[in-house]
Amino acid sequence: MDRNRSIDIMGIVNLTDDSYYSNSRCRDVKDVLDLVAAHVSGGASIIDVGACSSRPGSVPVGAQEEWKRLKPALEAVRADFPDVRISVDTYWSEVVARVFDLIGDFIVNDISSGEDDPAMLGVVGNLGLSYVAMHKRGDSLTMSGLTDYADVTGDVIRYFESFSAKAESVGIRDWVIDPGFGFAKTLDQNYELLRNLDRFRESFGNRRILVGVSRKSMIYKYLGISPEESLPATQVLHLAALSRGADILRVHDSAEASRTVSLYRQLG
Repeated sequence: MDRNRSIDIMGIVNLTDDSYYSNSRCRDVKDVLDLVAAHVSGGASIIDVGACSSRPGSVPVGAQEEWKRLKPALEAVRADFPDVRISVDTYWSEVVARVFDLIGDFIVNDISSGEDDPAMLGVVGNLGLSYVAMHKRGDSLTMSGLTDYADVTGDVIRYFESFSAKAESVGIRDWVIDPGFGFAKTLDQNYELLRNLDRFRESFGNRRILVGVSRKSMIYKYLGISPEESLPATQVLHLAALSRGADILRVHDSAEASRTVSLYRQLG
C-alpha cells in the first residue's frame, strides 16, 4: 500500500437537529461557518454538507426542505471559503441540479447510489460531477432488518461491480466507493467489511475508497460508550482503514483525523 498516496479528510457539516453526534449539528449559518473553519484549519480538504439525517430510524425531510436548508449554508461557505471543495450529501437529483446552479462544480455524496431517485445518475453524468456511491439496503426505517448477506464483503463488491456498469452508461467517470458502514450491516458485519477493505482495492484498482466510521454505533455500541466519548476509538479505526487502502476519511474531527494520517505516513 502506497503510504504517500493522496488522502483526503472530508469534514462533516450537518444542517439537521437529529444527527447522532450533537456537535456536528448546525442551527444557523454562523454555526456552519464556525464548523467549516474548524474543519479547514484542522486539515479538511473537502466539506460535506448534509441537510437530512440518514441514520437508521430517521425520517427523510424531502427535496424541498433539504434545499431550503442547503441554499443559505452553501452560499455562505462558498463566499467565505472559495477554495474548499464542497460535497453535498443528498439522494435527490433536483437538489443536485439546484446546487450546481448555485455554486458550480461539487461532489455529490449519495447514500443510495442512485437507487432512491432514478434520475440521479443521469443528472450527475450530464453535469460531469464527481460522485460518491454508497452501499445500503432499504431506507432509514427498514435497513436494520436487511442484513442477510452470504458474504458481506463479496456482496458489497458485487454491488459496486454492477454500479460501475451503470456509471459508465451515463458518463460518470469520477466516482468513489463508500462501503456504507452502519447501513444495513450488523455490528459484526461492519468489522468484517473494514477488515477486508483491501479486497476493494484488489477488485477496483485505483478507484478511490471512502470510509465513514466516525463516532458511529459500530464503535460506541460495541464499547458501551456514547458518540461523544468515541473520538479515540474512531482514530484506531481510521488507522486500520488507511492501512487497508482508504483514500478519504469522512469525519467529525478533522484535526484528529489529519494527525492520524500523518502518523500513518510516518510508519513508512
